[in-house]
Amino acid sequence: MRQIFLDTETTGLDPRQGHRIIEVACIEMENRRPTGHHLHKYINPEREIDAGAAAVHGITLDFLADKPKFADIADEFLEFINGAELIIHNAPFDIGFLNAELSRLDRVPVETLCKVTDTLRMAKNLHPGKRNSLDALCDRYEINNSQRTLHGALLDTELLAEVYLAMTRGQNALMIEPDDHQSRSILPNGETRKARKPLIVKHASEEEIAQHNQALAAINKESKGACLWLSLEANLPLAT
Repeated sequence: MRQIFLDTETTGLDPRQGHRIIEVACIEMENRRPTGHHLHKYINPEREIDAGAAAVHGITLDFLADKPKFADIADEFLEFINGAELIIHNAPFDIGFLNAELSRLDRVPVETLCKVTDTLRMAKNLHPGKRNSLDALCDRYEINNSQRTLHGALLDTELLAEVYLAMTRGQNALMIEPDDHQSRSILPNGETRKARKPLIVKHASEEEIAQHNQALAAINKESKGACLWLSLEANLPLAT
């Protein structure tokens, strides 16, 4: 089974008011294992970003000025997701924005190409009456989200994949699928436990690192030197 974990960042809350997508990220998994394939794009929205949205994701128009428009990445995006199960936290929000972008290009809605699964609805069914934001679910399933100081589509899809596996199989890591050929360890009570395979680490490409650094520089400029990530990297106190 091919699954795509997807997240977007936007200029505001409502595509019906002309708000646009500024970042989209997709991570591919097959048979509950990450394949290493992903798609991650920053997008020039051709409009202003609401202050409230900018405070959430920290992405600025200056950073997006030289990025492609959605029309430029639409074919690559549709090819990547075609035929997969899309897994999204609060799916109506992201699907609404994606379909608005596709409608501008006279393209078919996402639901005609993919099955869509909403992990927020799943979480509400599993944990009624509790907080079910992505951060709350990370806490509940003991998934490390300490790097999530701002919303970012790529990091959020990685966290969502771990949350989904935890919700559907009680797992708290990506790489713990059963394997009859794995070695076993003997517990003090005499039971055996299969050893986990090493976690595959996918390093960022030079292009992704450059985009990350450019985004941090833009955030630092907008916040007048108060970018937390840059301060931590430099081991310097935040500007006041």
